[in-house]
Amino acid sequence: MPDDELAAWRAVGQRSTQTRAEWSKRLAALDTAKRAEFERRMRGDLPKALNDAIRSVKEQLAATPKDIATRSSSEFALEAIVPAVPEMIGGSADLTGSNNTRTKAMKAITASDFSGRFIHYGVREHGMAAAMNGMALHGGIIPYSGTFLVFSDYARPSIRIAALMGERVIHVMTHDSIGLGEDGPTHQPVEHLAALRAIPNVLVFRPCDAVETVECWQLALEAKDRPSILALTRQNLTQLRRANDARNLCVGGAYEISPANGKAQVSIFATGSEVSIAVEAQKLLAAKGVAARVVSVPCFELFAAQPEAARRAIIGDAKVNVGVEAAVRQGWDAIIGSDGAFIGMSGFGASAPYKELYKHFGITPEGVADTALHKLGNN
Repeated sequence: MPDDELAAWRAVGQRSTQTRAEWSKRLAALDTAKRAEFERRMRGDLPKALNDAIRSVKEQLAATPKDIATRSSSEFALEAIVPAVPEMIGGSADLTGSNNTRTKAMKAITASDFSGRFIHYGVREHGMAAAMNGMALHGGIIPYSGTFLVFSDYARPSIRIAALMGERVIHVMTHDSIGLGEDGPTHQPVEHLAALRAIPNVLVFRPCDAVETVECWQLALEAKDRPSILALTRQNLTQLRRANDARNLCVGGAYEISPANGKAQVSIFATGSEVSIAVEAQKLLAAKGVAARVVSVPCFELFAAQPEAARRAIIGDAKVNVGVEAAVRQGWDAIIGSDGAFIGMSGFGASAPYKELYKHFGITPEGVADTALHKLGNN
């Protein structure tokens, strides 16, 4: 390196020495508790209060189940999580009222007042995601934000950069399928889950009910070195898990949510809103004398990271595997096999009430059961 350039850059490196020394002096002057809290946040360690918040939410859901959209489940979880994790800074790209990312107590940050914890980014998903990366890189902040899943295309470059850098940013992406209904194909994501799952070092969560939603929030916060996506529904879903279980069953990426009555002939794997459909299909198959089990797959990436023996145990040895997701098949063969049946999307959706759309595209309990029986007969 030329001497003059080396000297110039060394001078740049020294110009803030005094400022840094003054800052270090102020930090050292803090009382022990404040300094420890600052250092915890800058290390990226989570506060102990988070576990208490998660436990409290799950206890409430066990006592009073909530059959609500997972976007609403997320807001319910955030009401407990945000106060417990003071370094979380929320936000939304215009759609705050739809993606439920602002809790009741969150004050908005404005140009004249930076004391709040919520940012109205405006209609700019790319800029929002880029700003979140900057906050995460600074340290001491866990940024999260919300938009519709279909608009992840605008945020994708910054999501990819966050994955490449290994930064903890959390994107809440609601209206996660054709289940959003009348807005039609322009707003109905079908290829977006597969596209996001294709990015290395990203966790894509699609919870099936209120309990899975809070568990996925916990896992996203604990993922210190990677970004996370929470794909959440507009439509209401049945709370399938009603027992009070302190364990986080989503931690392995997939688990048996409804076991077969006897030896399973069919394994049905599903995510998000389609897990409820799978459970209803299981009942239809049982009425025909066919034992089926249902496996919820809230996170492909966590499941893929499990040891082979653990994955094999979850996949099981049923004669027929069926995957159910209101999206394209890409990525599912790693779970159901190339010879497994898949109930999902191959086009761009349509405009109609969501129940009519699911019926139109055959993503129904009857459709799943009939496909399983047909496949079983051919075997």
